[in-house]
Amino acid sequence: MKKNGLFALVAAGLILTSCGGKSTETTTSAEQEVAATTENVFAVDTTASVVKWKAFHKGGFAPRWGTLSIQNGEISVLGDAVNAGSFVIDMQSLKVDPASVTEEGKKATDLEAHLKNADFFDVENNKTAEFKITKVEDLAAPLAEGEGVKDANKMLSGNLTLLGNTLNVSFPAKIDVVDNTVTILADFTVNRAEWGIKFGTNEADPAEWMISKDIEISVDVKATK
Repeated sequence: MKKNGLFALVAAGLILTSCGGKSTETTTSAEQEVAATTENVFAVDTTASVVKWKAFHKGGFAPRWGTLSIQNGEISVLGDAVNAGSFVIDMQSLKVDPASVTEEGKKATDLEAHLKNADFFDVENNKTAEFKITKVEDLAAPLAEGEGVKDANKMLSGNLTLLGNTLNVSFPAKIDVVDNTVTILADFTVNRAEWGIKFGTNEADPAEWMISKDIEISVDVKATK
């Protein structure tokens, strides 16, 4: 496919369904120490959890979107709050929604194949991505209306590994522990180039320059005791 018809996703992803509002920019830093788990561990329900991604040309034009599946994971709870956990993302499950590819002559399956090859996620050699929680803190202040996931109550930080590269990311999330269920919801934005996914980032090439480096990620994780 032509460069100006290609988009990248992250996943950091992080990490983990509907876009509840405008995504917030993610803070990134060096890899941090992973939070220690407790004996009170909840298993991620892989059938009820999903990662959604959305990418654009610069200026928000011609968006593409799709999903990734969570392969396995666990959430640790201390008292009545989440304190640790990790998730493995199945990069081979990467899907492009056909509804997002409307231009004549373009196919979602072609985009899927390109996202999986060495230009982007090199899925053959990097079958999974991973997110490990490093810190969960109370949100310092409510998000502005339309920013991030609705009713966010925590600032979630974790190490996101893609293509063998690990960075710590922090973003607002709505995290609830009710009876024997944990839910984590988040909408945020990442810069894929920070993880070395640099296809389409050469601003000297007009065709590549038109592809945005920013990717919107929507996370919906459910875990049960």
